[in-house]
Amino acid sequence: MSAPKVELDRLAMLMMIVLCAIWGAQQVVVKLGNEGISPLWQSGLRSLGATGLVLLWSRFRGVKLREADGTLWPGLLAGTLFAAEFALIFTGLQFTSASRGVIFLYTAPFFVALGARWLLPGESMRRAQWAGMALAFSGVVALFGENLLRPAGQAWIGDLMMLVAALLWAATTLTIKATPLTRAVAEKTLLYQLGVSALVLPCLSWALGEPGVFAPTATVWASLAFQIVVIATASYLAWFWLIRHYPATRLSSFSFLTPVMGVLAGVVFLGEPFTPLVMLALSLVGAGIWVANRPQKRAP
Repeated sequence: MSAPKVELDRLAMLMMIVLCAIWGAQQVVVKLGNEGISPLWQSGLRSLGATGLVLLWSRFRGVKLREADGTLWPGLLAGTLFAAEFALIFTGLQFTSASRGVIFLYTAPFFVALGARWLLPGESMRRAQWAGMALAFSGVVALFGENLLRPAGQAWIGDLMMLVAALLWAATTLTIKATPLTRAVAEKTLLYQLGVSALVLPCLSWALGEPGVFAPTATVWASLAFQIVVIATASYLAWFWLIRHYPATRLSSFSFLTPVMGVLAGVVFLGEPFTPLVMLALSLVGAGIWVANRPQKRAP
């Protein structure tokens, strides 16, 4: 395996932009699915379907999944964190809006950066990177600040769930980077997470008495199919390949594009207005990512 890179190249940046666009649409897609499938049951079905697809993909490519490489226990830990994260995301979106939820969820890069100070000493962040992440986050806050200041009723329950989900997402990323999982193929890393969540989430749904599939419309099924094929299979395979080959802190700074991409998806697909505040947020996020990912100048 080639040595991990210390900076993001054009391929990594392009992949992150595409992934952020996919993930930006995820909150809307999940809420559409929640209209016909209980949240935990929907999340479990997503993981189950994606597990099957990743297994087929691995077999087609001849990926070796049964090697004794010391990843079992870290993999089970990552899978448990992944299951808990998505249980909170799918349930939290019943209480809060997609726009409120996404800003709390995408505090994860800060938690990754903080954890990396102790767990990933080789990925310590420079002042410019902290400044870039702060600039990008200010753009996200500017975009969603109005919603955050409004009286929210029970939305705080969903907000808190999304914030804890962000912590779990960061913990999953750090687990992968700080354990033998960082040397495992992306398919194996993803299968640990999908497999555990495919077992845990349906059981949790049954234990909590969820109704399961209660309004199976075409939109609901299309939402579930998009989550299985595009989000939970293709995008996660690409993500785990990226964090295996590139610094997690650099990649995480790009995650601030995701909530902005979610707004753009609303503009394109739902006819929501493209306001000056949206343009300001795009500018701040773009500038922050550029600052955070500038190559470090080497001393002569």
